Amino acid sequence: MMEKAGYLQATRSQAVDSDGVPHGIVELHILGNRYAIRRSDLIRAVSGRVHVQVEDLTRNWGDFLGQTRGLAQVSASGKALNIDLFGLGSYTLSLSSLKAVLYGKERLAVIVRIPEAPLVRIRRVTDGQQTIGAAV
Repeated sequence: MMEKAGYLQATRSQAVDSDGVPHGIVELHILGNRYAIRRSDLIRAVSGRVHVQVEDLTRNWGDFLGQTRGLAQVSASGKALNIDLFGLGSYTLSLSSLKAVLYGKERLAVIVRIPEAPLVRIRRVTDGQQTIGAAV
């Protein structure tokens, strides 16, 4: 079962990268942390199947882009944007809700966590079976 992990919102503000260049951004709020995807990169990702960077977003008298914290790409089915944050798991949001936010029809799009695949333990020896040991 997928559980809500945060939301995406389009902002009219710009964030400055490490070179001092301002970029239009889309804010991601996931598990209480703020991230950003550059709007121009996101439009490229939606129109074609390319990876885009998910970056830290910090506020200090304005918004600033920080380190790359993950990657985002359109799913194989073309119906969702999958976000993979390094060490923090995978998340997804509907591409139709993302487009509604980008075109100004909606304010927010819900981001949900993709559950981790459970590890399957294969038990080869059942109760009552004999095991054969091998000396090497």
